Amino acid sequence: MSSREIAELTGKQHKNVKRDIASMLADLKKDALSFERTYLDGQNRNQTEYLLDREHTDCLLTGYSAPLRMAVVRRWRELEEQAVPRIPANYAEALQLAADQAKETQRLLGVLELQAPKLAAIRRLAAAEGAICITDAAKQLGIAPSKLFDWLQANRWIYRRGGSTRWIAMQPRIRDGFMKHKVTALKPDTETGVERAAYQPLVTPKGLARLAEKNIGAAL
Repeated sequence: MSSREIAELTGKQHKNVKRDIASMLADLKKDALSFERTYLDGQNRNQTEYLLDREHTDCLLTGYSAPLRMAVVRRWRELEEQAVPRIPANYAEALQLAADQAKETQRLLGVLELQAPKLAAIRRLAAAEGAICITDAAKQLGIAPSKLFDWLQANRWIYRRGGSTRWIAMQPRIRDGFMKHKVTALKPDTETGVERAAYQPLVTPKGLARLAEKNIGAAL
């Protein structure tokens, strides 16, 4: 179930539901990125949402009131009923169902065959050594650097401190091994004169593989 649907069912703002989910996943020491996906909002802008399974939805709801929990529980029941396999009523329907399943199997095999080179490339990226700057990462992904910076900021990989022009990697992305920092210079503070380190955010091979998996170029 998506965080947007949970927000609609509970009457909460989507940003607040996303905040609750992010907090829950952090407490569970889960990789929030594996639950994220992008979608286009009403103004055709890329936005993020979370997609939860039944277990994580139930965990989230323990912090909500009984009426809100009930609304989501009822929706889950509807989804589960829709997922019940249809039993053929006669031999003709059984043959048609078998034919449909065979066609779907062939389609999935074709998708896997097309994706095999990409998956192999992603595995090679993850096994590589050395982090690269965001501009070089964009070149590797085949997208404009400005687009990648925008995506990384919108999806909480990097941020800027107030009044600063320098990008900083988000700590959760560093902890997950997707980003790291490189000290580029020691510069004196304009007010105190104390030397401060200047950092450059770098994308690790693991981070580049994750970006390739998400196929962000198709969404930009």
